[in-house]
Amino acid sequence: MSGDVMMKKKKSLDSAPWIWRTVSTVSILATLLLLFGFGYAIKDVIFPEGDSALTTGQEATAPSKDKEGEPAVVEDGKIRMAVIGDSLARGTGDDEGLGFVRRAGNLLKDKGYDVQVLNNLGVNGLRTDALLEKLDEQGVRYVLQQSNFILLSIGANDLFQGGQVLQGEDPPTAEQLAAALPETSKRLQEILKKVKEINPDAQIAYIGLYNPFGDVKELEKPGNAVVAAWNDAALAILNNEDKMTLVPTFDLFENHLGEYLSSDHFHPNGQGYEQIAVRITQEFQADTPAEGSGN
Repeated sequence: MSGDVMMKKKKSLDSAPWIWRTVSTVSILATLLLLFGFGYAIKDVIFPEGDSALTTGQEATAPSKDKEGEPAVVEDGKIRMAVIGDSLARGTGDDEGLGFVRRAGNLLKDKGYDVQVLNNLGVNGLRTDALLEKLDEQGVRYVLQQSNFILLSIGANDLFQGGQVLQGEDPPTAEQLAAALPETSKRLQEILKKVKEINPDAQIAYIGLYNPFGDVKELEKPGNAVVAAWNDAALAILNNEDKMTLVPTFDLFENHLGEYLSSDHFHPNGQGYEQIAVRITQEFQADTPAEGSGN
């Protein structure tokens, strides 16, 4: 019996190195797999790719650099659209999940343009101060540098607190709304200046504000007044710069809130975003005519 026990112990000792080698190999493979997965997960943050719904199917390549060290934009006649800003930029409320950027891209494609929509940089609840910080992020700057048509939506959360008044909070007074204008409009000017510094050659379209509370008695007049003042301030800023334009939306929603707002009574629904998209295409100034336009 003692001989059998000794043999079993010897076999166990002989197999121990093999077991540890197996465990070590599995651990190394698991670590490599984890590192590969992590690298794959963050690649879109470091080198964002285009929106698959509107790209031509070409593989993304690492950004080339021009002589000043910035990513070089390919001049191939393609409209490269980027959108940055708040939840409207993101497309919140759109029942089809398209938002105004992809809807505008589709409309431009229907007109014969070659369009690529780059990564959507919209963030729900974003305000002007946070957007200024976001413009320093490497991934954000890269997307904007690769664009030639940049859409910007910001300001509504600064003025209306993202629609929180419809969630039980007291509505702001006309004085409170007006008090937010000076600093917010100053930050808008800084944002536009920064975007232009990132990409001085791109066309920049700022999406003007509408009053989502035009049918709320306490907010109809003060809301209309502050939105009009905001849009006027934005237009004054944009008029002093080349390749910048305002996309007006106030008149689109003024008498159609029930038709164009989503269930949250703050963001547009699909129809509302489609109306904004039509305006965007009207404001777009092409460097080259669309195919089949006859120009």
